[in-house]
Amino acid sequence: MGSTDTRSFDENWLFSRFGLQADGSRIEESQHLESETFNDSAWQKLNLPHDWAITGPFRSELTGETGKLPWKAIGWYRKHFTVPASDAGKLIFVDFDGAMAYAKIWLNGKYVGTWPYGYNSFRMDLTPFIKPGQENILAVRLDTESWDSRWYPGGGIYRHVWLVKTNPVHVGHWGTYITTPKITNKSALVKLAVTVDNATNKKVNAIVRTSLFELDVNNKPKTKVATTKESILELKPGTSTVTESEVAIANPKRWDIKSPNRYVAQTSISINGKIVDTYNTPFGIRTIEFTATKGFLLNGKRVEIKGTCNHHDLGALGAAINTSALRRQLKMLQDMGCNSLRTSHNPPAPELLELADQMGFLVWDEAFDAWKTGKKKNDYNKLYDEWHEKDLKALVHRDRNHPSVFIWSIGNEVMNQRDVEMTKHLADIMRKEDPTRPVSNGYNDPDGGRDVGAVVSLDIMGVNYFFSQQPKWDADPRYKDKPTIGSETASTVSSRGEYFFDDKYNKKTWQISSYDDAFPGWGCSPDEQFRTNAKFPNLLGEYVWTGFDYLGEPTPYNSDETNLLNFRSDPSKKAELEKKLEELRKSNPPSRSSYFGIIDLAGFPKDRFYSYQSHWRPELPVAHIFPHWNWSERIGLVTPVHVYTSGDEAELFLNGKSLGRKKMTPGKDFRLIWEDVKYIPGELKVVCYKNGKQWATDVVKTTGESAKLILSADRSVIMADGSDLSFITVKVTDKEGLTVPRSHSLIKFSIEGPGEIVATDNGDATSFVPFQSHERQAFNGMALVIVKAKKGQKGLFTVKAESDGLDARKINVSIK
Repeated sequence: MGSTDTRSFDENWLFSRFGLQADGSRIEESQHLESETFNDSAWQKLNLPHDWAITGPFRSELTGETGKLPWKAIGWYRKHFTVPASDAGKLIFVDFDGAMAYAKIWLNGKYVGTWPYGYNSFRMDLTPFIKPGQENILAVRLDTESWDSRWYPGGGIYRHVWLVKTNPVHVGHWGTYITTPKITNKSALVKLAVTVDNATNKKVNAIVRTSLFELDVNNKPKTKVATTKESILELKPGTSTVTESEVAIANPKRWDIKSPNRYVAQTSISINGKIVDTYNTPFGIRTIEFTATKGFLLNGKRVEIKGTCNHHDLGALGAAINTSALRRQLKMLQDMGCNSLRTSHNPPAPELLELADQMGFLVWDEAFDAWKTGKKKNDYNKLYDEWHEKDLKALVHRDRNHPSVFIWSIGNEVMNQRDVEMTKHLADIMRKEDPTRPVSNGYNDPDGGRDVGAVVSLDIMGVNYFFSQQPKWDADPRYKDKPTIGSETASTVSSRGEYFFDDKYNKKTWQISSYDDAFPGWGCSPDEQFRTNAKFPNLLGEYVWTGFDYLGEPTPYNSDETNLLNFRSDPSKKAELEKKLEELRKSNPPSRSSYFGIIDLAGFPKDRFYSYQSHWRPELPVAHIFPHWNWSERIGLVTPVHVYTSGDEAELFLNGKSLGRKKMTPGKDFRLIWEDVKYIPGELKVVCYKNGKQWATDVVKTTGESAKLILSADRSVIMADGSDLSFITVKVTDKEGLTVPRSHSLIKFSIEGPGEIVATDNGDATSFVPFQSHERQAFNGMALVIVKAKKGQKGLFTVKAESDGLDARKINVSIK
């Protein structure tokens, strides 16, 4: 929440692209683009957040690792604005939640400052150059030509921007720090450290007071629960002063993943009896404890980490943050049983943490993908020396009041992971800024990192994939008391609705079988990771790679040489992979997004979704049969049938005839398989049991021909704010309403009324159709259209989907 006089600064920007263009040509930068006198009348008008690359076009000659999208460019943004003459004497700041990358800021032709790391949030002080009562021109230059990435980073001011006004005496930027060192059921001690800035040239006497309120489900303060004593400060001119206070809350409501209760601290600064600043800080009350034997304890109770890793893009929307899109993703993960998120491999958008606080997710908050030695020529290694401490402090100061954040991470698979001094240096920076949370790191060379002693400086050992030596390290005196977590696991790959019977990979279509048994050399199936977790019950849990498919990094159809780093200590596997990568370079696969997701890029669950749901939500009746049962070319051929279930036993029927009853062995079996089923059209039915009682059922049928479209919206009522979205799923069905699983019908979308089509998708990792297209083929029977209301409009709009030879359908979306 922060300063009360904070307003959105997203609207009415002007944009122009220089350097590399979307089509591969080049336009050199003009001179004096920051100047007040530069004529920007021909520039594109837009609102933020903005990702300049998501409109494409996809280009086959671009690398798959960054999505075959033209994200490298030099982008300029300009904004004309005024502040009232009455703001004279106030401080004016502009806060960027993130700008990709190498941001340089000017106001009225005067250079303000820079922040190179595109994932971090930062503030710029406009006060010295602002002209109250007159037009001001803010100019921002971004440069992704100088940035390298292993995944799609997007380009532009892709997160929100805020204009903040304060009086000269005010709470500093991210200037509150709240801890709760003593918590019982009867009382919680709340400690507050408040940084007060005095930007005047004279000594000032000020009074600081904080009141604590409960936050309701709508993020609004309700009951006041406590007020601190006044802090009387003598502020020297041009200084920052930290004042500390504490107060007890009676009968505290704890923040928990099942009941994410929160409070807000409202801090006021008064001078001569007049309030000159008010600052709001949401927080939660909870205890966290990490042990090598009992696991992770939240409020004294063991919680197994059921987490997913997620890159920051939102599929068809690109890198541009959108709260409703992010909320949709988190709801799906929560429905699967996910309780934790790893922000791989960079600081997240603030909205992710706000939603995590509200919805009850635990967050592994990660800083870097590289330290001083890079994985790519121009990744963070170019910034490390000058910026690593500033970036770490910015991350911790922004995020340390979020109850959802429970682990800090200094990096992921960094090249310097065996560097003892560097590891300690970075961990100590984070601990100094927040000693209440443990510090970890994601190791793809866990044995090497532990052997040299780098891990001694960490509070939690994060292991990416390689668990074979775990007993050795559990017995090592240096690490026997150090908790260990699977910071990356599985890396299973699949294409939704694709099933192959002779090979897991189809080099003609560049798809991957959805039997969930395909994975790169460093990975494993979900089943195998579940067995590993059962074998080592002292592990805190796991973060699966990944919750959602994402743009870029289409392993195994990816010639990215950084994949070799996963075998830095295994020369034979490294040589084998090098050979495969060389073959891939020659064939140039069209794949432009990942296959790792449990949920595809469009937000449609793959079969794996039900594997994790069965395991992570054992109390939920789950039964899921795969594959589909439309195999006209396979009559009489063996077509294995798999079942995911949260039960412990199941019987499979084909056209009413039992194919046998199978039992799961605890800790060993995480699916049931009927290997020898011969395909005949009809109905497959599974009846699952738990503790001898019927538990759940599922049915798949051979469908008729494609006959109609069925539309369903995740939200039928949306806001008229120009950013709230509705995600409409389209299914191609037969006359009975059954999804035709191998349909690839071309669907055309249109809107009647005050709505707009934002994007379309279908989850196909090889499609080069622009996301902004109003036409989209179904991929295995499904497609997606994303819509929004025109800003300020009321009433409703109607979305229509039609396809040749199929009954068209409409759906209404209301606007409020």
